[in-house]
Amino acid sequence: MAISIYQASVPSFVRSLQSTKKFLKKGETYVKSKNIKPEVLLNCRLMADMLPLTSQIQIASDAAKGAGARLAGINVPKFADNEKSFADLYKRIDRTIKFLDKIKPAQMDGSEDEIITIKLPMKTIKFSGLIYLTQFAIPNFSFHTVTAYNILRHNGVKIGKLDFLGGLPK
Repeated sequence: MAISIYQASVPSFVRSLQSTKKFLKKGETYVKSKNIKPEVLLNCRLMADMLPLTSQIQIASDAAKGAGARLAGINVPKFADNEKSFADLYKRIDRTIKFLDKIKPAQMDGSEDEIITIKLPMKTIKFSGLIYLTQFAIPNFSFHTVTAYNILRHNGVKIGKLDFLGGLPK
């Protein structure tokens, strides 16, 4: 049985976003328990030349909704990058999931050979749908969710691999 573009993407994006929201909540609980201002953790970076936690969540959201929209042949929704709190980040994750939940498999399946064009600051890239999903969208999304996880973990939040994975598959 062949796997569909939809099945290879949307359910995984949604599950990972749900997991991300849960480990962010552990980060919020951590700063409250340590009497740390939330913005301290939200602005943390792994390295000076990397983006902070808040940006990691914003970009992960953009990657998931962008992949879903492009592969479904619909407009990518624009979200303002104005989140300043944990609550704002939860809302952004929820909006992303709500958008992905509206996409139907029939909108995406068959898009493996469609040309997807991505405009990056340094150049424009064209991919087939399958290459876009497997070699750009999923790795980009994963990079930013794991970086958010690592920022929290590095700063003392008690989270582990199963928090990142969202538990064991059912």
